[in-house]
Amino acid sequence: MSAESEKELQQMKKRFRELADKCYMQNVYCFTDFLGMAELDVFYGMERELSHVPSRVYGGGVCSERQMVRFGSEEMLGYALPFPIACLYIRPLSEKFADRLTHRDFLGACMHLGIERSTLGDIVTEASGAYLYCVERIAPYIMEHLVKIKHTSVTCGLCGEEVKPPQPRLERREYQVSSERLDGVIARAMGLSREKSTLLFRERRVSVNGRLQEQASCTPRKGDIISVRGHGKFVYHGLSHMTRKGKCNIVVEFYV
Repeated sequence: MSAESEKELQQMKKRFRELADKCYMQNVYCFTDFLGMAELDVFYGMERELSHVPSRVYGGGVCSERQMVRFGSEEMLGYALPFPIACLYIRPLSEKFADRLTHRDFLGACMHLGIERSTLGDIVTEASGAYLYCVERIAPYIMEHLVKIKHTSVTCGLCGEEVKPPQPRLERREYQVSSERLDGVIARAMGLSREKSTLLFRERRVSVNGRLQEQASCTPRKGDIISVRGHGKFVYHGLSHMTRKGKCNIVVEFYV
């Protein structure tokens, strides 16, 4: 690890300690901004050190990858406080003349407004637009200033009763693998070579239940949510049966 990376790591740990201590000493909820997979991994590595304060991780949607940490609980503080997360919908003013927009286009447009990445959560794209999770305090700014993405004029509003955030749709699939090793399961499910699958672990792109997983040889448990950055996400439902030749038939449900 470079000196700069080590410095950033120590600063991140210091920030987690400060928020936990502030919650404990002042009896108030404390929140981080949105954290990526690597930052969440640092937090999970400190759970024992921070155990004097209850905490929860949440990103606004079901199985969000970018998430906030909240220090404090209703049992500890005597009152409830939701996560300061807003969900915005983004739609082209005219679908007929709209560009085909990708996740990168939506993210780039927000960053072009001068918005820090840490204030933005997941962006869920669909054919007619996208849903954006963001820190509540910047939602009005985005709704006012996000008017064009590439050559497409867009409208942006707050999700509520009329427009609700998308619910994940799961698609059941069955595969045959030689064993339940996680690298083999990912290779088969994602249509990758075993070598490429193993490389994903070294590149820190695999998470299980929101936590980075670097052990390619581990065996996932039934109900684990496995996410591979850049490839997709699925729920592992385990072994359905063994074939006569000793192969494992496994069942997964992909988020589509």
